[in-house]
Amino acid sequence: MWMTQAFHRSLRLAPERVATIHNGRIRTVAESADRVARLAGALTALGVTDDDRVGILALNSDRYHEFLLAVPWCGGVVAPVNTRWALPEIIYSLDEAGVEVLLVDDAFVTMVPDLLQQVCELKCVVHMGDGPTPDGMLDYEGLIAEAEPREDRMRGGDDLYGLFYTGGTTGRAKAVMLTHANLLVSAFGALATEQVATPDGVCLHVAPMFHLAAIGVWTLGNQVGATHVTLPSFTPEALVAAAAQHRVTDILMVPTMVQMLVDSDPDPIMLDSVQTVIYGASPMPKALLDRAMAVFRSAGFIQGYGMTECAPFAAVLSKCDHHDPVRRRSNGRCVLNTEIRIVDTEDRDVETGTVGEVLVRGGNVMVGYYNQPDVTADTLRDGWMHTGDAGYLDADGYLYLVDRIKDMIITGGENVYSTEVESALCQHPAIALCAVVGIPDEQWGEAVHAAVVLRPGRGVSESELRQHCRALIAGYKVPQAVTFFDHLPLSGAGKILKRELIKTISGK
Repeated sequence: MWMTQAFHRSLRLAPERVATIHNGRIRTVAESADRVARLAGALTALGVTDDDRVGILALNSDRYHEFLLAVPWCGGVVAPVNTRWALPEIIYSLDEAGVEVLLVDDAFVTMVPDLLQQVCELKCVVHMGDGPTPDGMLDYEGLIAEAEPREDRMRGGDDLYGLFYTGGTTGRAKAVMLTHANLLVSAFGALATEQVATPDGVCLHVAPMFHLAAIGVWTLGNQVGATHVTLPSFTPEALVAAAAQHRVTDILMVPTMVQMLVDSDPDPIMLDSVQTVIYGASPMPKALLDRAMAVFRSAGFIQGYGMTECAPFAAVLSKCDHHDPVRRRSNGRCVLNTEIRIVDTEDRDVETGTVGEVLVRGGNVMVGYYNQPDVTADTLRDGWMHTGDAGYLDADGYLYLVDRIKDMIITGGENVYSTEVESALCQHPAIALCAVVGIPDEQWGEAVHAAVVLRPGRGVSESELRQHCRALIAGYKVPQAVTFFDHLPLSGAGKILKRELIKTISGK
């Protein structure tokens, strides 16, 4: 199996079906296939060969769809860049991945001079925006027009499809290596478990496509012959307008998007074409879920539990289960061809209903973390992916997450590791000690909150600390609030007691 396989099937069976819609630009499957083959030819002419990394730093578009197909078409490996990262984070990821060719749209062209200067292996940058192509960059449309279409390399199975960056407890992002089989096993397992995508439907992409969740849903859509409608970014108004205009059937959203959408008080009639709403990345409060189900009157809701390392599906809460008051509090049951265990600290199975670490096994689980063999060995022990999540299984196999073992904050659907934020804070000369925790927040799920102890005789304001962090890490990782302390609560071993901090800050 290979990632372009379903696209070839669509080309044979329905060449005139609409493949992509973006900003009024409509392309059929046949047109899209020609462009993908030509883009693959252009990348080959630029020197991309088997297993070479091709990066993309761009907002959602039809060209992103072409990129995700053209890179494996010519034998390369996709390396999507988190568009919310700060420049140092982007440089680090491109350097580590060894990206030689990078595609950039209009939103990020100002970064290109720094990237060309500081990313060691980067040879050329392709401008894939709609504006004029800046000097020193190659024109995407010009490359496609001039290139000879090449035959699909049809690499698949255990061949690497992409490097997908996720947060790391060490303070640096980790590149997850996923094969063609990983992504397709995940998609097939989800489709066999529940109707997570509508056959011949219309899938609206509002979540950023560098996210594995979005690429997972894009993969689902390809398997069922969906039309892909892309919005460069999420706003409630744009989502509602696109859903009504294009008769969208399937949408992936994180709970923060759902919150913003229902708060905008949309007309439910405008959303009546939607049949499936997939959500995940963070818990959905009951009250919010009730409001969302009232807005999407014709849709069934599906919760997906997983992670980048699982490509991404590990468990699914079905549409039917959302109407059960007990089961809707769960994260669902494992998808077909995937197993879930709950173990203690010695990796021994615990009894039903007992909290332990969630382990996942299946053909969807990653090959490992790129260039991090020790972390890979620790995470993939005895054939099982150790998720770092704490939860339990009930007698019917439903998974209930109760905490996160790894010190992670989920804010607006984005993973933020406290150590990374703490590292940025500690680079300020006024900081003696700090700790970063997640505080419950109605809008974002969790808010990043910093607890800080200053050096004697030094002073700094909250706004100065936030500005300091913003220069080093992505905006969503920057503390939304800072509390100053004379000292932080410590354990006997000298570790900061973050649970005590959370209680103090939240007043509970």
